[in-house]
Amino acid sequence: MNIQILHQNGKARRGKIQTTHGEIDTPFFMTIATGSAIKGIEVEEVTNLGGQIILANTYHLHLRPTSELIRDMGGLHTFMNWNGPILTDSGGFQVFSLAKIRKITEEGVKFNSHIDGREIFMTPESSMQIQMNLGADIIMAFDECKAPDDKRVVLNSLEMTTRWAKRSKEEVEKRKNERTEGRKNGEMHSSPSSSVHKFISSYVPSLFGIVQGSIFPDLRQKSAEDLVKIGFDGYAIGGLSVGEKEDVMYDMVDSTLPFLPEDQPRYLMGVGTPLNIVEAVARGVDMFDCVLPTRNARHGHLYTSQGIVNIRNLKYARDTSPLDPECECMTCERYTKAYLRHLMTSGEILAIPLLVRHNVAYYINLMKQIQKSIEEGSFEQLRSKIRELYKKK
Repeated sequence: MNIQILHQNGKARRGKIQTTHGEIDTPFFMTIATGSAIKGIEVEEVTNLGGQIILANTYHLHLRPTSELIRDMGGLHTFMNWNGPILTDSGGFQVFSLAKIRKITEEGVKFNSHIDGREIFMTPESSMQIQMNLGADIIMAFDECKAPDDKRVVLNSLEMTTRWAKRSKEEVEKRKNERTEGRKNGEMHSSPSSSVHKFISSYVPSLFGIVQGSIFPDLRQKSAEDLVKIGFDGYAIGGLSVGEKEDVMYDMVDSTLPFLPEDQPRYLMGVGTPLNIVEAVARGVDMFDCVLPTRNARHGHLYTSQGIVNIRNLKYARDTSPLDPECECMTCERYTKAYLRHLMTSGEILAIPLLVRHNVAYYINLMKQIQKSIEEGSFEQLRSKIRELYKKK
């Protein structure tokens, strides 16, 4: 998967990438649809707000309703009625963050479901099989997300992640070849559910490798170089935004990007705040995802052109102004801060979709502003504005 660079302002890149389900403008942010649903709004609203891609979660969908069920329903796009591109993560981060009991071996990870405690064994091969069953446009190699630790421990983990990445690629290639042979032999046409499986049997996902290495610059470089030797369609920087200081995160991005191909997408996983995103774009990152817009909205924590608004605050009780005068989402056009505060403090369910809609709109609009500023050569002015808006008080 190549990225078509249209404009560059410093290291910030404005471009396009092509997927099975359409073209995406970069840099972009992926709204999270963990279990095939965005918490608070319909996926159609992402399209209406200008979003082009969403992210779903392999781990959660594997547990329920299972990738086999989704495959038999025609894939994730059909199942959740979303026509745009979908990225699925490998499940690695969730295995290591949610599973209380787990055993890691060279073969894979044995863990207990956080839902019902049943034992599950996930390997690089099974992660690829699950993601291909889901029919995602971009899938991620299986990795171990190692928090800051002893350097020798991190190195051993990194090297295993590289071996898992190689196995992930081999499994995807194997599955592609099997599907090609199946179509040649007419096997899909003999199935009574061939129309349901039409897309799943023929699509070609893009596979991204994930750079690890914790907070050690030389290990980040090694991981990047090893993955590039294997060869992937794009490259992600994982294992960050897990508690380290922001300056450390930026240093790790700086330590990684010079060793990744310039003509392929670069994805900073799980990041982040508006400031994090702008700073990472300035370093050359193209793709982002984070739970912050939807999660924070559900708690009344909102991003606006004037900065952060905690809508529960008493000072908004009689405030008749819109949440964000520069936002054109339905929430900002129709409702006052006073009304939104009332809904939130009263526990009214309506508060959730109204506030989630706004935060999603803010992030999508932020990416549009970034794209435009790179095109116009004014990215540094926007960067300074966001820095001032979100600097720590």
